[in-house]
Amino acid sequence: MEIDENAKIVIELRNVKRKFKVGDEVVYALRGVSFAVRQGEFVTIMGTSGSGKSTLLNQLGCLDTPSSGEYILDGVAVRKMSKNQRARLRNRKIGFVFQNYNLLPKTTAIENVELPLMYNSEYSARQRREAAITVLKEVGLGNRLEHKSNQMSGGQMQRVAIARALVNNPAVILADEATGNLDTHTSFEMLVLFQKLYAQGRTIIFVTHNPDIARYSSRNIFLRDGRIVDDKYNDNILSAREALDNLPAEEAFEDSLMEEAAGDN
Repeated sequence: MEIDENAKIVIELRNVKRKFKVGDEVVYALRGVSFAVRQGEFVTIMGTSGSGKSTLLNQLGCLDTPSSGEYILDGVAVRKMSKNQRARLRNRKIGFVFQNYNLLPKTTAIENVELPLMYNSEYSARQRREAAITVLKEVGLGNRLEHKSNQMSGGQMQRVAIARALVNNPAVILADEATGNLDTHTSFEMLVLFQKLYAQGRTIIFVTHNPDIARYSSRNIFLRDGRIVDDKYNDNILSAREALDNLPAEEAFEDSLMEEAAGDN
């Protein structure tokens, strides 16, 4: 795969270490992690339980800071920032997509997507609504704008979550096991959407334990025992659209029925 070395560096970690004290023992969760992500990359970060994947996710999401080393997010050094400073940076620079969707219950799709903009004084109420509608249409939910989260299927809720991640036009989309709660058919629908965003030039970091996801991204980083053991670019990115279209008809039909039934409840 050809790398655009002139593309802006959006994320850079320099020898990041993170240790925790558990009783009398010191646990080293990250042991000197260094890598950079350029604008427009679609990166999967993989590792088994205990690899440091969750700790790294918290670093990337500005939910925690390194014990030592530096984390630079879109040109801003994070390690010495206060919690409030990190919260503001997180809101402006990162769009989160979670495994469990994290939508507000009994709240419409529009209202859920508007939420990150509530903390952005540059948006009026009308502008928030317009921005939310625009990204909901972009993820294929133009006909579900006023549906509440308890009226939607898992796939539809995850689309709302992706729209919420996009609404602030973040520097990076950070997805945590974003297909983990979805059936096969719906998982591929989400991968189609992520590949569409990648094709548009979005920067995506997808944290997962599922090695199959790596076949659809542009770069794969593997963690073990708090260290990067492999970091390689994908020379043969598979098409999620083709994989979706080639699912066995019976499986795709059953999955779609389950999704429809969930959405009708």
